[in-house]
Amino acid sequence: MGMQVNSLLGSFAELPQSNDIDDVQNGNSNFYKPFVESFEEAPLHVMVFTYLGYGIGTLFGYLRDFLRNSGIEKCNAAVEREEQKDFVPLYQNFENFYTRNLYMRIRDNWNRPICSAPGAVFDVMERVTDDYNWTFRFTGRIIKDVINMGSYNFLGLAAKYDESMRTVKEVLETYGLGVGSTRQEMGTLDKHKELEDLVAKFLNVEAAMVFGMGFATNSMNIPALVGKGCLILSDELNHASLVLGARLSGATIRIFKHNSEYQRFYPRDMQSLEKLLRDAVIYGQPRTRRAWKKILILVEGIYSMEGSIVRLPDIVALKKKYKAYLYIDEAHSIGSVGPTGRGVVEFFGIDPRDIDVLMGTFTKSFGAAGGYLAGRKDLVDYLRTHSHSAAYATSMSPPVAEQIIRVMKLIMGLDGTTKGLQRVQQLAKNTRYFRQRLSQMGFIVYGNEESPVVPLLLYMPAKVAAFARHLLERKIGVVVVGFPATPLAEARARFCVSAAHTREMLDTVLEALDEMGDLLDVKYSRNRKSARPELYDEMSFELED
Repeated sequence: MGMQVNSLLGSFAELPQSNDIDDVQNGNSNFYKPFVESFEEAPLHVMVFTYLGYGIGTLFGYLRDFLRNSGIEKCNAAVEREEQKDFVPLYQNFENFYTRNLYMRIRDNWNRPICSAPGAVFDVMERVTDDYNWTFRFTGRIIKDVINMGSYNFLGLAAKYDESMRTVKEVLETYGLGVGSTRQEMGTLDKHKELEDLVAKFLNVEAAMVFGMGFATNSMNIPALVGKGCLILSDELNHASLVLGARLSGATIRIFKHNSEYQRFYPRDMQSLEKLLRDAVIYGQPRTRRAWKKILILVEGIYSMEGSIVRLPDIVALKKKYKAYLYIDEAHSIGSVGPTGRGVVEFFGIDPRDIDVLMGTFTKSFGAAGGYLAGRKDLVDYLRTHSHSAAYATSMSPPVAEQIIRVMKLIMGLDGTTKGLQRVQQLAKNTRYFRQRLSQMGFIVYGNEESPVVPLLLYMPAKVAAFARHLLERKIGVVVVGFPATPLAEARARFCVSAAHTREMLDTVLEALDEMGDLLDVKYSRNRKSARPELYDEMSFELED
């Protein structure tokens, strides 16, 4: 019987409690709200027509490939050079089939060039194509004041320069833009230390370390925590950075179904995560049956394609029951959920010490770049030595660090105002309003009612393209997503709500969506009144004395 008992790096120490600001802005809140998520299934005929559309598209793709190979139709795709025909190909021809025959037809909906700050509105450079999206040319016209419903600018702090950014300008003048060295060499500045101390205070943990790139925070640090002989249990919906980091680690990886550990209406079924944990503890490693060196659970706070929030209390309970370790990626949730913007840990009232590794990025709510890892001091000290990012990657730019410090102080109230808290509360109000209105209109909307990431299901690829094009004509910018970023038959539009959105902006978008839903016939919900029960009107939470 394999029993996983090794410590990740040591035991927790008691954390000192800060008394310099009130409990609300310190995040010492006991927060609870009914957990309501919606993943309504599409009607059968929608799925039939979706798969039928892909089938017809595939047949025409093979026909066009035949015409290209015969020289009847010009081939604009990359091909092997004639003198390399006998070489092993760099890529299989079929791997490019989807890109060549479907994505190219609707490619104008992605990579649109933006020429302004990604605030509540932005400017888009108009472009047209003369060869069915193989190439584009700019017309010289700027589409002004497009309502931005696609950027992860949750708190509206990614904006044009104003006087509040004066400290960022001063740091730029003093330190310059780049560091020119890694953290382990000559790239650790006093600004980095100041930021790390502030992040630790913000999260109520012992220590933190910051990195210059959010994606690399996962992909370059997970291999430093686990390796061969370790087991990673990864949520099926985890971000590519977590997946890459897990693969690079050399650990054994097993996938569990998203949020399945909470589906208690099936008491006779062994739920996915607990079954994997139990089997890992009982049977140990394959063949040898030795105990796993470590078992690490990888989850996200908010899942960016589903708008779902992790059911953290149940995962923490399972982690404690089976002596596993928990790594949570709060890239989308830090700053955007919880009474004071401290993420899903605060949202559920979880003690931060119950999470072994807290990860997050500064690219969303903080309007900057980079990421952090936080937790016990011995964990962070270990990463300072063993992290690939610390050893090989250039340090965070000083003005970027100052921008994060400025925003974090704003959220914590250390600037002497409540503007940060007001932004967090405004984001929550905008999120509830936008989600409830979409559900009332009859759209299928995925995710948690508190999540500012709002996926609206479109299913059919032709409707995905038409949806984005028509909305841009109405000066509304949205992100549309399809396979392989989503399951084949679950293409969607993904809206990101911001505290900077006014009620008038949201109403303008909702009015356009209502018209678009009727025009494209994408109001698939069979519960037009609401996809969720109406549990409350406004935000409610209790604070400890």
